[in-house]
Amino acid sequence: MSRFNKKKRFKFKSIYVAIFVFFVFMLVFMMGVSIMKSSNGDRQEQALNSAMERDIMHCYALEGFYPPSLEYMEAHYGLTYDKSAYIVDYQPVGNNIYPNYTIIKKGEKR
Repeated sequence: MSRFNKKKRFKFKSIYVAIFVFFVFMLVFMMGVSIMKSSNGDRQEQALNSAMERDIMHCYALEGFYPPSLEYMEAHYGLTYDKSAYIVDYQPVGNNIYPNYTIIKKGEKR
C-alpha cells in the first residue's frame, strides 16, 4: 500500500513543478513583450527624427528656404507622424537658418 502512496506524492510534486515552470515561462514572455514594446517606441522616434531632417533639407534644396512651419512640411512634403503619441515643437529661425525642432513622446517625463 505504501507503494501507491509514493506514486500519488510524485504526481502532486510533478503538478507543482509544472505550474512553477508555466509561471516562469509566462514571466519571461511578459518581460520580452515589454522590452520589445519599448524598443519599438525608440525606433519610431528615430524614424520621425530622420523624416524631419530629410524633409527640412529637401525643402531647402528644392525651394531655397527652410520650411516656415510644421504644417507646411505636412502639406508639401508628406510628413506624417502619430500625433497621439508625439509632440513636435518646430521653431523656424529664418529663411536661411536651420530651424530648431524637438520631438517629445507623450507621457514621457524629462
